[in-house]
This record gives sequence, structure tokens and C-alpha cells, in this order.
Amino acid sequence: MTETLPRRIGSATPRKEDGPLVTGRARWTDSLAPPGTLHVAVLRSPLAHARIDGIDVEAAARRPGVIAVFTGADLADEWASIPCAWPVTEDILIPDHPPMAVDEVNFVGEAVAVVVATDPGLAADALEDVDVDYTPLPVVVDSEQAIGGPLVHEGLGTNKSYTWALETGDVAAAFAEADVTIAERYVQQRLQPTPMEPRSVVVTPEPGRDGFTVHSSTQIPHILRSVLAGVCGVPEQNLRVIAPDVGGGFGGKLNVYPEECIGIGLARRLGKPVKWVAERSEDSQTMTHGRGQVQHVELAATSEGRLLGMRVRILTDMGAYLQLLTPGIPVLSAFIFPGVYTFGAFSVECTGVFTNKTPTDSYRGAGRTEGIYGVERAMDALARRLGMDPAELRRRNYHPPFENGAATPAGLEMDSGNYEAALDKALELADYQGLRAEQERRRAAGDPRQLGIGLCSYTENGGLSPSKMTAALRLHAPGWETAHVRMMSTGTVQVVTGTSPHGQGHETTWSQIVADALGVPFADVQVIHGDTDAAPYGLDTYGSRSAANGGTAVHLACGKVVDKARTLAAHMLEAAESDLEFREGRFTVAGSPGNSVTIQEVAVAAHTAADLPEGMEPGLSEQEFFDPPNFTYPFGTHVCVVEVDTETGHVTVPKYFAVDDCGVIINTQIVDGQMHGGIAQGIGQALYEEAVYDDDGNLMSAAMADYLTPAAPDLPDFTLDHMTTPSPTNPLGVKGVGESGSIASTPAVINAVIDALRPYGVDHIDMPASPQRVWETLRAAQGHAGAATG
Repeated sequence: MTETLPRRIGSATPRKEDGPLVTGRARWTDSLAPPGTLHVAVLRSPLAHARIDGIDVEAAARRPGVIAVFTGADLADEWASIPCAWPVTEDILIPDHPPMAVDEVNFVGEAVAVVVATDPGLAADALEDVDVDYTPLPVVVDSEQAIGGPLVHEGLGTNKSYTWALETGDVAAAFAEADVTIAERYVQQRLQPTPMEPRSVVVTPEPGRDGFTVHSSTQIPHILRSVLAGVCGVPEQNLRVIAPDVGGGFGGKLNVYPEECIGIGLARRLGKPVKWVAERSEDSQTMTHGRGQVQHVELAATSEGRLLGMRVRILTDMGAYLQLLTPGIPVLSAFIFPGVYTFGAFSVECTGVFTNKTPTDSYRGAGRTEGIYGVERAMDALARRLGMDPAELRRRNYHPPFENGAATPAGLEMDSGNYEAALDKALELADYQGLRAEQERRRAAGDPRQLGIGLCSYTENGGLSPSKMTAALRLHAPGWETAHVRMMSTGTVQVVTGTSPHGQGHETTWSQIVADALGVPFADVQVIHGDTDAAPYGLDTYGSRSAANGGTAVHLACGKVVDKARTLAAHMLEAAESDLEFREGRFTVAGSPGNSVTIQEVAVAAHTAADLPEGMEPGLSEQEFFDPPNFTYPFGTHVCVVEVDTETGHVTVPKYFAVDDCGVIINTQIVDGQMHGGIAQGIGQALYEEAVYDDDGNLMSAAMADYLTPAAPDLPDFTLDHMTTPSPTNPLGVKGVGESGSIASTPAVINAVIDALRPYGVDHIDMPASPQRVWETLRAAQGHAGAATG
């Protein structure tokens, strides 16, 4: 009797990845040191804006153990400018971005010189002897002051890089007809990604291939290979990029950085492997920051709370340079700003400006988090204006349930959704009415610890993205993904995937997909990723695209394997293909259950090739390129409960409830883990985190002692539940979940804080809602109320 294998998709199958990670057997970039490795330290500008008048490296070069010292001018012929991959308008202004400054520095931390030594400590010590003569230039750090302020790049003649706009419907008429309008200003503060593993690079010359092997703690080995080939003038086929175990990315490692270019330049000059590992504060200064938006949001509505129109202006602080996706992040915000609501008129204008700060780019939930924050804050503001419960206002404006497409006010086509059901489930899970009753009790009693209840109903456009759509949006990157599934001679399976995980659990979830599709044991599946020689094609991991695109490619490649195996199985069983049934890894002749063969037996026969059907090639090995027809649209409703100490301003989160729909769930444990991490990250933005600059452009939060992130004692036990509305965009029905928690939690928390402080006259607070900010906001509101009464 054949053992029946358990169905893996939808289970809480333990992660394959965790053993090495928790037992010290992981392979990090910093663990690598090829024979003869030289170590690199980077001298960084202490000034946010200055002209470089001269650099003296002689004393540093004489230090013991120092092999070489190079300035930006010395290495200028090693590379071209680092490109921006998303020039969102035809007239966008893009400054040159050399990996090392030559004549001018434009933010604190920009690379000026490098020291190469036999030991990392010797290299770092030698930086002290590099003497740079700077002439300070005017600095601008505030995005609202950047237009008309001191120029970051004088040659551009302006700090405005671009303006991008979209309008649907008659916005002016919607506001003219409205009974009620609101106008709000929200700030998405800058965030520092702070992954557990800082960035690191090891570049090894490969004389036999006239190229290089680059190990990098990156999210995007394939994209990195392509960009490095262009920037450093190395034929792409001569570059091998490997992302070994990567300790988190959060979007901060979704980029091509100067240090990767510097590594190739130095390895080429010196003919030796070179290694650079960031210090934590160095990473804070130079890894792209997230967010950095000022939003002006207007809503027009009827007196019954029906939305008529929305008008949005977004000003984005892009920092000193445009990284891969910098100008496109607010465009993602623009498209998702209508959220889960339907109304007739929408306009949005995005403007990107340069400042003398670290460049901004993707950060978990990039663009979607900012857009949902804006609309969900505005919905609460409208509810307060109308004297309406915020849950009821949302309910009145949802799209009706849909299974195969619904148009948004921004002109997108969502895949599937049932927003009212998610709201109802979340309210029930949280005992919403009981929370409101407890809130009223505390208010009536004058309790100094006031209760606040915040909602967020969200969606996001994940599964990035159809290649034709990325091209239409001027993003110079396609959206397809690929997988190669091959059955070995012994019946085990190798999967080569173009996605590159950094904590998402692809080895586990891809194995689950294969185990179910081929009917093989979960343990018999090996997943290969993150090496551009082993997996030459791929577009990597970001934008909640892995399951929807990469997982689908795995599933479809398995289908091709089964199709080929069916032909050979029919030959082996002397039956017609149409008479074969395939179930749980076994081909059976219909009506003759004893006449069967396993797919592993078919794989052996395909390998030996002793008796193949006429014209069949040996082996069971198939590749799939999947280009999705649309984005996916995960959605849900979160309910956050906060307690605010009105005497100290301290905010705690005792309860948090979330109902999310990410389509078909592959691994329940991984989905819950992604939600936990995302919610924690969103709470961090709401209450703790901010990249703080002084007026001279110095990052005051570079050290972890100054950049607060939530720890386990700061967070509650999250109460999670799920719905399943399959996506029609892919045969698995998956949507993605990696960013949902961070998208929903930030507005839910801030809405809860404001809800707690409403009796005190507070209707707005900026992030992070630190104790000092809450206390000052309370005092200002009470003072204003007292003056008005007097």
C-alpha cells in the first residue's frame, strides 16, 4: 500500500532554513575571506555639502599593513555613474552619481577615499591620516525649503527633480458639490532600515573568466549583476553575483551601492579579493532611508459620509542622489492613495526634491505604506468632522465584493476583494463594541490612562508587476519571474528560482509547492537561489512579488514536468495519456488501480533513457517564465488598541487585532511570522523611529542608542485571523504578505493615539508619537482650548 503524503500548501510546515540560522551554521558575506583577501575602509565626508579642494593620502599610505589608498579622482575611470532605474517623467533631472566623490560631496557619509590594508583594523586606523581640504557649501535639509533653497547640485539649476501628476473624473466639481471637505497635512518621517546584518561585500577576481565573483548581502543579485556590468564595464557573463544568507533587507538592500562598485574597481586594480563590511553607524548614514514624504490630503464628501472626491499633493525628500527606484516610490503612493474606497474623482501630484541627505528609496511597503497612511488618517479626520464612527464611515465607502476585477479611482484594476467582510471579522475579533464601552468608562472616570481605538482598512498593489505595465510606468525593469524544476536520477527534485530570499522562507514554501504538485516528499526538494551562475535568470525579491510571481513560476514548471512525465508514464504502462490519472505522485490507468507508476520511477526511466517514446528527450527538467497579467491586491482591516498616559505622554499597545487576506496561504506559520514582523515595524514608525538631521545635515540618529526600535516588551501578543479571496491573476491564487503588516499598522496606531486624546482637543499628531511629542501636543491643545474659552 502506497503511503499517502500530507498536503503541504496551507499547512504550518516548519521552515527548512531555520536550522543553520539558529545554530551558527549560516553563511554570511562577512563570514567569507578568500585566500589573500584585502580589507577596505571608506573615508566618508563629515560635511553635508562641500567642495573638495584637495586630498593628501601620503601619510595613510605609509602606515604598516596598508596596501593602497585611492581617492575618487584616482578611481574615476573604473566606473560610470550609478543609474536610476525609474525616471518617472521625460523631463526628470538626474544628477551624476559616481561611486566616490571627486569634486564635491552632497551628504554626510558620501565616499571620498578608500584605504586597502591587510587587516580591517589597520585599514580603519589609516583613515585618520587621510587629510581632505573642504570648502563648505550651503546646506538644505528640509524638503519644503528645498524648492527655492540652496542648490544641492548647482549644475541642475534647481532642487526639483520632477513633477508627476494624474487626474481621473471631475475633481473640481466633486469638491464644489460636497457638503463637507477636509484638508490635512501628514508627514511620513524618514526611517533607517536597520536590518540585523549590516551591508557587506566581498569581490574576488576570476582571471580564468576575466571577471569577478561578487558576494553581497543584497536582495537583488540578478539586478545587481546587470547594473554592475554597466557601471563597471564588465561583460555581464563574466560577473557572478552571490547573495548568501542575508540577515534582513526591508528594502534597504534593494539597491546597487557605491561599495559594490568600489569592490570591483579595487579588485581589478589590485588583482586580489577585497572585502568591505559596514559599521552600524556607517550603514545608518549610507544605506538608503525610507519614507520622507509630506502629504497634503483633501477629501470631499456628502453629509452622509459618501466620498465624492480626493485631491492629494505629495512632496518627497529624495536626498542627494536618485538610487534605483527613488523617484518611483511616491508614484506607488499615488496609485494606492484611494485605498479600498470607491468614488468618482481623484487627482494627485507628486514632486521630488533633492536635499543634502542620504538618498531615500524602497523601505518595507514602499509607497503603499505612505499612501494608505494618508487615506486612513484622512478617513478618521472625516469621521470626526461628521461625528460618525470611523468603522461605519469606512463601510459606506468600500468597493462591493468582487472576484475578478474592480476599477479604482486611480485607474488601476484590482484583482479580488471583500472589504466589508474583513472589517466585520476584525471588529468581532477585537470586541469593538466592548472596547468602545471601556473607552467611555475611562473617559467618564477621568482615568489618566486613556484608551484609544484605531482602524485601518488597507489594500496594496503587490506582485510587482506585469512587464508591459512597468514599461508604461517608465520603470526600466520587467516583472516576470522564472523557475527551473528538475527531477534527478534518483527521483529527488531540485528547484532553481530567480527569487532571492532574505528571511521570507522560500526554501520552505517552494518545497511545499513542489511536494504538492509532484507528489514527492517535502524533504526530497532542494531549492537553489541567490547565485547568478546557478540561477542565471531572475528578478529577485521585493514588492511582495515572490509568491505571486516566483511561486507561480515554480508551480507552472512543475506542471510542465508532470506533462512530460505523463507521456513517458503512458509509454511505460502501455496506455493512452488520456487514460492516466495523476494523484499524489502516481500515474494510474483509469479503472485499473493496480496498473500504476510513480513519478520517481518515471524520472529514473527518463534519466536512463533506455526506452523513451519516439522523439522524447531524456530527463525530467522544465523551466517556466511567468509574467503576471496584473498586480495582486492583498487587503484587510487592523484594529489597534493603545493606552496613553496623559500625565507622561507614554503610549503602549496592549492589544492588536488583524484580519488579512493574502489570497491562498502556502504556509500559515510563515504568513503569521511576516504579519508579526510587519506590524512590529509599523508600530516602530508610529511610536519610535525617525532619522533625525540637524540643520547642518548631520544624521543625529546614526547610532542604535539614538535610533529607537521596538523590542519584544514594547509589543503585545498580536491576535491574527485570515480570509482567503483567491487572486485570479495566477493559478495558485496567492497575493503576497511580506509588506501588509507594515502598511496597515502605522495608521492604525496613530489613529488610536488621536482617538485616545480626542477629549483633550487633539485631532492631529505627527510621527513618531513619542512621549515628549504626545505630552507637548496635549499641553498645546489644552492651552489653546483654555485661551478660546477665556
